[in-house]
Amino acid sequence: MTTDTNTRVALLGLGTMGSGMAQNLLRAGFPLAIYNRTRSKTTGLLQLGAVVATTPADAVRDASVVISMVADDDASRVVWLGEDGALDAMKPDAIAIECSTVSPEWTAHLQEQCSRRQIKLIEAPVTGSRTQAEQGQLTFLAAGDKQTLKAVLPVLQCMSKEVLHLGPIGSGAQLKLINNFLCGVQAASFAEAVAWIERTGLDRTAALEFLKRGAAGSGIFAAMADRMTRRTYEVNFLLRLMEKDLRYAQTAAAREGITLTTAQSAEKLFESARLEGHGDQDMAAVVEPVRKASTR
Repeated sequence: MTTDTNTRVALLGLGTMGSGMAQNLLRAGFPLAIYNRTRSKTTGLLQLGAVVATTPADAVRDASVVISMVADDDASRVVWLGEDGALDAMKPDAIAIECSTVSPEWTAHLQEQCSRRQIKLIEAPVTGSRTQAEQGQLTFLAAGDKQTLKAVLPVLQCMSKEVLHLGPIGSGAQLKLINNFLCGVQAASFAEAVAWIERTGLDRTAALEFLKRGAAGSGIFAAMADRMTRRTYEVNFLLRLMEKDLRYAQTAAAREGITLTTAQSAEKLFESARLEGHGDQDMAAVVEPVRKASTR
């Protein structure tokens, strides 16, 4: 398959990341069909030139490249293999790209299903936030056949600052879960530190500036500080999805004989925040149950 800006692309899923990805595909000139379960999210992209489909199958019939960017294993299963799913409607020489954060077990099953249908699969979960998706500055953790990846590079490159080839299918899911495990644990520990600082009477701004500059500082620390202190939780990364990723990470690590004890604690904190109504806010809202507990 020759991939250029005449290549027809289908994108399934227009959440926090998918919407920005779609905008960049349109800016790059790719003919784009989109599908999203909540149709209202398609309006702005329709005005930019996307074709809105009513089912995954309708979105992919003429596509040479089909991208899924959905919430979890279950949502991925529905768009690829459910009623009116994408795989049975795709052209045999089309390429499927799974960009969602899913489990290695599901990716392996998806590869089997693609092979049965003579469809090539690239696994390419992303790192980055809503803003980076909108700016075309994502990193794709790609896995699969090198020649297949080469064929879809122009599609991925218009949405990214970097495309890393990690190896066979499954490699992307593993590294993405390791990445999100580390991010989730740091966000949870930082939430506890913020609540602790606020209880002590320390100058919060001075304390956080010191910590950001010191050995404890990190990208997550810098990203969370302003959101947690201002209590502004516009979504860059959904809290409930981080809870899910921490759960998937523990399962994947356990298969390798590793127990992620810190992920267990972090997952409980994210679960508490979700149960208190913060699931659809930014993951920085994980600080709220800690604040609430510290005032009892």
